[in-house]
Amino acid sequence: MKRVLDIIFATTGLVVFSPCFFIVALLILLEDGPPVLFVQERLGKEMKPFRIYKFRSMRGSRVTQVGRWIRATGLDELFQFLNVLQGSMGVVGPRPMTADDVARLGWHETGMARWRCKPGVTGLAQLFAGKGRQVSRFLDESYARNGSLWLDFQVIVLSFMVNCFGKRRVRCTLLQWRAWRRNKRRTARKHASEEKS
Repeated sequence: MKRVLDIIFATTGLVVFSPCFFIVALLILLEDGPPVLFVQERLGKEMKPFRIYKFRSMRGSRVTQVGRWIRATGLDELFQFLNVLQGSMGVVGPRPMTADDVARLGWHETGMARWRCKPGVTGLAQLFAGKGRQVSRFLDESYARNGSLWLDFQVIVLSFMVNCFGKRRVRCTLLQWRAWRRNKRRTARKHASEEKS
């Protein structure tokens, strides 16, 4: 079922975002010239290598202006829908990593749950990146162990919001919403205890 949904979501994503493909490609060419795509070997399910496709966001070690924008919105990842159709990735899953990243982080243990599922175009670690390697590992492992179609749907909706509004704005909104829910629960508990007394 997940594979069928991956194909549906990837095909829909390619159609919906097709205008963005042309705009981003044109902006990259105008700012920095070819190539438009960045191709790199990553490790997938069972640590098998595959080639990942992304819009190029850097020139050498420097992030370009267009690169900064497409990274903030996640648009640099759009070409990975082709990886999904090829079967090397899912729409949602752990972050696809290079062999160097795996060695640096010490995540080469074959018993890790993250290696039992396909990497994703998006996922918990991708949405909440920048929190440190322990948080990223926890999120990847949690998804690999507890992933569901409902969780995939929620991650896809959040990822679409990131594409539209940017990672920073969506994260701030999520934090505010969580704080509001926490306060609401606290207030409800306080009222309940007051009523009992």
